[in-house]
Amino acid sequence: MRKFSSFLAGVFIALAAGEMNAQTLTPAEEDAQKKFVEKEEAKSRLSIYGWIETGFTGNADAPKDNQNFGRLFDDRSNEFVLNQAVITGERVLDPKLGFDWGFKLQFLFGTDARFIHSLGMRNHWAGNGSYQADIPEAYLSLHFPVFTEGGLDLKLGKFVTLEGAETIDPRTNPFYSHTYIFNFGIPFNHTGALLTLYATKWLNLVAGVTRGVNTSIDDNNDAPAFHGGIGLHFNEEKFVISAATHIGPETPGNDRDLRYLNTVTTTWKVTDKLTSITDLNYTHDDGADASAYGAAQYFTYVINDKITAKIRGEIWRDDKGFYAAQFADPLDPIRALGGAFTIDPRTVGGGPTTYGALTIGLDIKPPVPKPLTGLTIRPELRIDHSFSDTRPFNDSSDDTMFTAAIDVILGF
Repeated sequence: MRKFSSFLAGVFIALAAGEMNAQTLTPAEEDAQKKFVEKEEAKSRLSIYGWIETGFTGNADAPKDNQNFGRLFDDRSNEFVLNQAVITGERVLDPKLGFDWGFKLQFLFGTDARFIHSLGMRNHWAGNGSYQADIPEAYLSLHFPVFTEGGLDLKLGKFVTLEGAETIDPRTNPFYSHTYIFNFGIPFNHTGALLTLYATKWLNLVAGVTRGVNTSIDDNNDAPAFHGGIGLHFNEEKFVISAATHIGPETPGNDRDLRYLNTVTTTWKVTDKLTSITDLNYTHDDGADASAYGAAQYFTYVINDKITAKIRGEIWRDDKGFYAAQFADPLDPIRALGGAFTIDPRTVGGGPTTYGALTIGLDIKPPVPKPLTGLTIRPELRIDHSFSDTRPFNDSSDDTMFTAAIDVILGF
């Protein structure tokens, strides 16, 4: 739908411009033509798009609680799920036009919604089961041609975090499963104001004020937080470093003790086919005096235009058992965020330990008819291990867990 609307707009603009240029134009007419073309190009930036993702994670140990410990979006063992059905309306900014405005409004339905709710925008309006609804992003964006050649962008509303190598959007992730860093070491979203200064062609500076980690209209402690970062872009975007941080009180009812969530993500396009991604994470909570830290390393290799091979290794330390967990009840994540902790014995932490995980997989884009050209199939094999004397996996009985998973993404 997005490509088709852009194609029609381009044809319309070309025809209109050609008709106007068929005769000699006065300066006033040339100015009117320029404004007309800019207006039509602006219309073409308004798009509606989306995707559907469904997946299955097999666990041969078949835990009785049907939980894959340490996982979120793929937490259900031996069960097909509809992870995401997403529809998005968006108008992207075009800095070439000078002052400009845009927006993004996104609606998501599926099992993933349980984990990405923000306080104040989730009042059980989609029911209390595993399948829930959410609004991952709802913001207004403005571009100001000031200070530098690249100008300044302002984002107001609810938006996804700057942190980490992985995202809620499955289309921009190498794997179906996620790292411990993504699940427990960084925020999912923020609500507030975010400024981005394009200082030079290779340096971006980002800073803003938000309501906290995964909070929006409501806050669990009514205290603001800082979210920001630095982006470095070298060698025609072939080497990119993104450092991001979030600093603020996040404990329910406690507006004094701070939590620090930090990542440094490096993406290096080694060759046209080989890409390396390194994701570093450090998190600390003053109130619990608990830290988590680790690294994930990815390599992706494009075999051909239909198949990409991938491998990911991760090591991540949860020094007090404060961060990593599994959530048995569909409402447990949002309850924990608001301070109403569950007593369900199946909702457990993993204890103080160091986690290791190794994942291999493929991206397969099969040759299909045009309505299915956005189809991607992603099989993967993964092993998780707890290196300390803990047994968090498979009904809290094993220190190791093997899973085989597959998801299918259809974009439109």
